[in-house]
Amino acid sequence: MSVVTFLSHTSDVAAGVVPVASCGQRGACSFKRSKSEEVKTAEFRFPVETCIYTCTVFVGKENQKRRGRPVTRLQGYLRCSHTGGQLLHAEEPRQRDMMEACEREELIVDADHLAAAPNGIENELLDVGEEDHMQGQMEEFLGPQAEYNEEEEERKYYRRKRLGVIKNVLAASVGAMIVYSVYMGLLQMQLILHYDMTYREVKYSNLGLVDIDRKMLMGINVTPIIGLLYTPILIRFLGTKWMMFLASGIYALFVSTNYWERYYTLVPSAVAIGVAIVPFWASLGNYITRMAQQYYEYVNYREDHVQEQKKLPKGACHSYIIVFQSVFHIIYHLSFVFAEFPMLFVLNGHLRESDHILYNVKGCGANISGVIPGFNSTVLLNLPRSMLLIQVESVLMGFAFLAMLIFLLLCGAAYRPTEEIDLRSIGWGNIFQLPFKHFRDYRLRLLCPFFIYSGFETLFAVTGFSLSYGVCVLGLKKLWLLIVVYGLSCSIFSSLSLCLLRLPRWLCLAAGAAVHIVLLVALLALPLYPDQPKYLGPLLVISVLWGLGTALIKTGVNTLLGMLYAEDKERLDFIYTIFHWWQAIAIFIVYLWSNLPMRAKLSILLATLLLACYCYWLMERRLADKKAYRLPRIPRPRHKVKGYRYLEEDNSDESDSERSEEDDGDDRDKNEDGEHVVEERRAEDREEEGQDAGVQGADSPGTRRRGPEGHHRRLEDANVKEEEREEREEW
Repeated sequence: MSVVTFLSHTSDVAAGVVPVASCGQRGACSFKRSKSEEVKTAEFRFPVETCIYTCTVFVGKENQKRRGRPVTRLQGYLRCSHTGGQLLHAEEPRQRDMMEACEREELIVDADHLAAAPNGIENELLDVGEEDHMQGQMEEFLGPQAEYNEEEEERKYYRRKRLGVIKNVLAASVGAMIVYSVYMGLLQMQLILHYDMTYREVKYSNLGLVDIDRKMLMGINVTPIIGLLYTPILIRFLGTKWMMFLASGIYALFVSTNYWERYYTLVPSAVAIGVAIVPFWASLGNYITRMAQQYYEYVNYREDHVQEQKKLPKGACHSYIIVFQSVFHIIYHLSFVFAEFPMLFVLNGHLRESDHILYNVKGCGANISGVIPGFNSTVLLNLPRSMLLIQVESVLMGFAFLAMLIFLLLCGAAYRPTEEIDLRSIGWGNIFQLPFKHFRDYRLRLLCPFFIYSGFETLFAVTGFSLSYGVCVLGLKKLWLLIVVYGLSCSIFSSLSLCLLRLPRWLCLAAGAAVHIVLLVALLALPLYPDQPKYLGPLLVISVLWGLGTALIKTGVNTLLGMLYAEDKERLDFIYTIFHWWQAIAIFIVYLWSNLPMRAKLSILLATLLLACYCYWLMERRLADKKAYRLPRIPRPRHKVKGYRYLEEDNSDESDSERSEEDDGDDRDKNEDGEHVVEERRAEDREEEGQDAGVQGADSPGTRRRGPEGHHRRLEDANVKEEEREEREEW
């Protein structure tokens, strides 16, 4: 056997041009890949006695079909010359210098027509060996490039994924900050303008703006108390990202209605705001926690439980939850700062001095009832121009649309498409019931006082403290300063929650509660009087400290929820819905107590905070004692496969602990499909007669599943034939 060697550059290989040679009769052919990055080598072996020509080859590529699949077959043309009975090396033109060193004949390749041999004999390239063998050798020759590093490319891919998660967190934080900056800034400016009697009479005469504002506030504060009924359904129907986008659009709608201030524009938009509050915040909390879970998956993409999309190990992503929640609250709390820009740059120049506004005010702080009794009904020195107000509203409208675009374009999906389908495929009835069933978990029940207090303290800071203490003592012109200081304090001190990376998780909530307890006692004892500019310093200090407590409590509660339920990504939306629903209840209570004495309000705050601290301590103690908590079972998704619906009806009343006992018997039940189908049909008949299919009273897991009061077991194979099913029934 002699060897004919053809050299081909990698560019030719990439283009599908590979040298092939054959002389005379069929012979053996083999490919070898050179380790060099520049050249790839193909070697062809033929019997010496049958090949007495030097062959110049042009190669083409032809696609054929063999056994229903495409096959690439190489064809070529030969130009042969007599070489005295021995084979010489044939080269491409780019190796002409190498060829001249071993042979005087020049390589000529013609891509258009068949080149004639010197002796007038034309040879045609024949298939060498079996097609399957040739195909395997060709695939080996045309395999991955030597310089391709799969591990490096995989590492770069997941690094881009991690950067995308960080982008999602920053985009969601900035979007929420812009939405609430626009909402609070516009609402504050609107209420101040509508409060002034001169503005109402000149602009709207007998329109009744006071009554409109009262009903508008009622719509914002009362509507969220029914949020628990529809929030999970909206989130699972629309998806987490699209729920945030839709809610930001509702806030933009509220801004747009202020161009034409009428009852039929302001009140419906305020009701829409109330409807969107709980879904918006539940989606945000769920989104930030899901980003932490995704970041963990992209960091540990080589782990088996990540590749198989199994449940995350306990505590695996806690550090990412702490960091992402801290970043979110650092950015979001800046909304209190930007919300005061319309007040500072537009409205502040039109306000009267404090001696006129506070002329009839007799007391401030804990000594008063209501908000500010005796506050003057004319607070504007001169009316702002209508065009100026339109310009301000247009700027706010532009930022509202910007927030919508941020949610739409920069925020990625919180779940994979298949996960989104599974989340909504458990049945809308189960989705409606599961938030209520989660109250069986003693962790959530014991955290409810903290949920309520977190709603109390934020609204008290921007209404009770800033008005009954700040405006009553310093005047309306200093309102923006108190809230800006409070917002900056919240934003800066939200970074303190990063200490949970090294310290126990209870420290954040305990420190925030301790700060607020001291401040509440101080506010109860502090004697204040109207129009006292000398109290500016102490009030700013109280505002900073209150912001410190707010930052620790807000960030601590959100982080704690994420850490407690980090491994259950299918129930995060229920958990954050419950959290923000209790906050909505707290906002409604604050709206109702507006006319109570200030001492009563402070006493309610103090009692709620003390109760929250005790309940949280009790929860941590139970967890330390490893007392089992009961979580409702999330039913399996029910999909339609070619018109076939799974027959299982999962019962969400069953807890995960009970489910784990049933899972132990799954392997034992796989061989009992025939009996299962018979009992399944009987169970359906009994269910139609009114029996409860969710009763749990069997003696063993297998019996509970197969018995008349058990659950239907999912059919593993959707393509089981009807004949086999009938045979099982007969057996």
